[in-house]
Amino acid sequence: MSEDNLVRFALGPDDEIVPDVAANLPGRGVWVTATRAAIDGAVKRNAFARSLKQAVRARPDLADRTEEFLTRRCLDYLGLMRRAGALALGFEQVEAALRKRIAFALIEAADGADDGREKLLRLAVHSGAPHLSACFTAAELGVALGRAHVVHAAVLQERMAQRWVAEIGRLSGFRAIVPGSWPESLRLEGPRLVASGPDEQGMGESLAGGEQSPSRPDV
Repeated sequence: MSEDNLVRFALGPDDEIVPDVAANLPGRGVWVTATRAAIDGAVKRNAFARSLKQAVRARPDLADRTEEFLTRRCLDYLGLMRRAGALALGFEQVEAALRKRIAFALIEAADGADDGREKLLRLAVHSGAPHLSACFTAAELGVALGRAHVVHAAVLQERMAQRWVAEIGRLSGFRAIVPGSWPESLRLEGPRLVASGPDEQGMGESLAGGEQSPSRPDV
């Protein structure tokens, strides 16, 4: 399994299991499938202790903490892309990027107005339908991007878009990436528009202890 579909957990002070979403904390670690169900299951079955072969403390809210860490990582990366000049912000800039076919990922505020969003989504479908995410509010996007609020954004740099899609993909195991209240016709037009939230299939626990390659997890 690819590392893009996994989250590392490190053995922290007092033998507590700590989310290590950047995979850079020292010490022993365990890789788990990046879904709420997999993490909750690992906690309930004491799978962290079995994988690390020692007694550990895994908090019942570990999946919630992991979602918080992944959310912060995504929002921090938005700020990094802004500083790198890799984002189009606002309706006019995003519309121009879509028409020029230079947008590699489309980001919409979950609570944005319907009219502007519908226009951009239709344009996205006709221009190649970049990856769509809409799991943050306009206020959350604004804080990440240094503005009062942000409703529309697009990623203009391909490599950064690939990383953004990977990070959002991990977050999708914990929350819907496109609101379920959006019209089905808009959410599902175009094969590259991401419309689903946490997958109900393939959510079984997957653990790799002892710092094995995350592509070869032990269950």
